[in-house]
Amino acid sequence: MSGHGKTSYVCLPCRASYKQSYPDPHTADERRCARCREPLIHVGSAFAPPRRRDDAGWRVLSVLLNAGIRFHKSCCGGPGYRPRTLREVKEWIAYAKAGGEPIARALLRHELP
Repeated sequence: MSGHGKTSYVCLPCRASYKQSYPDPHTADERRCARCREPLIHVGSAFAPPRRRDDAGWRVLSVLLNAGIRFHKSCCGGPGYRPRTLREVKEWIAYAKAGGEPIARALLRHELP
């Protein structure tokens, strides 16, 4: 991995996003928020944060991150599909619960069948 690359970290309580160097895979590298000192979540290099005042955008992001979904680049350039609205998140979660599919997998579907 190149030492020059940057990736994104997020603090959900502060609604803050930070571009920082990639974590060192050989050390326990816990990043902390500059505002509240809580641990940051590594979200990936293909992440674009919602605006700080975008309540719905941060709720969607919180659901995605708590489901274990991140925004790492894939072989085709981007992270793939991610829901952008609360309506989509609710529909995809309802689909997952009704069909027994893991929520994280359902949230990555571009469309519901």
